Amino acid sequence: MVTQPGKPAPDTTRRSERSRRAIYDAALALVAEVGYPRTTVEGIAARAGVGKQTIYRWWDSKADVLLEAFLDLGSQASREAGGEPYAIPDTGDLAADLKAVLRATVDQLTDPRFEAPSRALAAEGVVDEEVGRRFTAQLLEPNLQLYADRLRAAQRAGQVRPEIDPRIALEFFVSPLAQRWLQYTGPISYEYTDTLVDYALYGLAPR
Repeated sequence: MVTQPGKPAPDTTRRSERSRRAIYDAALALVAEVGYPRTTVEGIAARAGVGKQTIYRWWDSKADVLLEAFLDLGSQASREAGGEPYAIPDTGDLAADLKAVLRATVDQLTDPRFEAPSRALAAEGVVDEEVGRRFTAQLLEPNLQLYADRLRAAQRAGQVRPEIDPRIALEFFVSPLAQRWLQYTGPISYEYTDTLVDYALYGLAPR
């Protein structure tokens, strides 16, 4: 490409980042509006104002676009909240740390930016095994691993029995929240998630 003397060359990096951001926004908006099955690469490209070949240059499929867009959305929300992405605090108080991260999860699940696209992806994962596996591996598993790591730290500190399997234990508070949110079996709130932590850590039998 020939540029005029004294005129700087176009910043292709900035242009690419604008296009990538437009594609993320278009993908999340479309899957929220029409659902995963009716979302297409062509539709994403048209809404983002880019050519279809631009998307295929960066991603292999619409699933790749949507999953990356959703991960990026999570990182943005974490930065806006002033926290480090994908981190669970370790203050030494296990109950307080779990309640804090679950309250943040409630905020995310009720945020319109997250709720519609995450419901669409989760619903599609139930009927499409490949999407479900990728949704779990790329979006859920990294977060579940952080819960497991925090519980292992609590084991080392003597706050959790050493024979407890952290991967099973985390389901006591993660799974009920996910089920209530997905199936609308009840409202999700800070009070609800605080109670889940108390029940999980202290049990149901009289003390």
